[in-house]
Amino acid sequence: MPKDLAEDFAALARALAVQPSLDATLATIVSRAVLTVEGAQSAGITIKRGEGKYETVAATDEFPIQVDEIQYRIGEGPCVDSIDGTHVRRSDHVGTDDRWPIFGRLAAEQTGVASMLSHRLFLEEDNVLGALNLYSRKPGAFSALSESTLDVLAAHVAVALENARHRDENENLRKALESNRTIGVALGILMIRHTITRDDAFGLLRIASQHTHQRLATIAQTVADTGELDVGRP
Repeated sequence: MPKDLAEDFAALARALAVQPSLDATLATIVSRAVLTVEGAQSAGITIKRGEGKYETVAATDEFPIQVDEIQYRIGEGPCVDSIDGTHVRRSDHVGTDDRWPIFGRLAAEQTGVASMLSHRLFLEEDNVLGALNLYSRKPGAFSALSESTLDVLAAHVAVALENARHRDENENLRKALESNRTIGVALGILMIRHTITRDDAFGLLRIASQHTHQRLATIAQTVADTGELDVGRP
């Protein structure tokens, strides 16, 4: 690997390691992809959940979103093929590519896309497939080097996405556990103060949440902090 590419990937690894969330990781991936892969003007990430439901979950700008919408609607294109098993798809002249005659003509006419390079992402999440897609308005924008660079990049991306997903899941679990503990404390306070059952105490929290238009966890935190419950006005 050329020295400058090795440095790019080292910088990418450092950048991905410090992202605080899955959304931030996705945004970093697409922005770095344009900087790393020769010929790329825009980048996007497509996720396929279940049977035939595609979604662009990250993009550097509106260009990938416009191109992807046509792919998803028509059901053909480099991204669709790479996700559904071809692994890597490259088109140097999208508008005249006979592999995707309908998509290619519409995409070229409506968006001006001329070149695309798509690489499947191997994700561990069940029933979820993905692709990292690169776009250019220039014909023949991508080379063999672009393909090999994207191959390495896709491996980094797949690992980063799985790590980010696990971080988000762990953070959501932590928040849920903290919320459940707070609600438990609030229920205990209300049960003792009003000599009522657990179900009745939960009913009071729910009524207060509805009347004050606050989350139940927020109401519970107030009760835990102050020992008081404001049920608001019906």
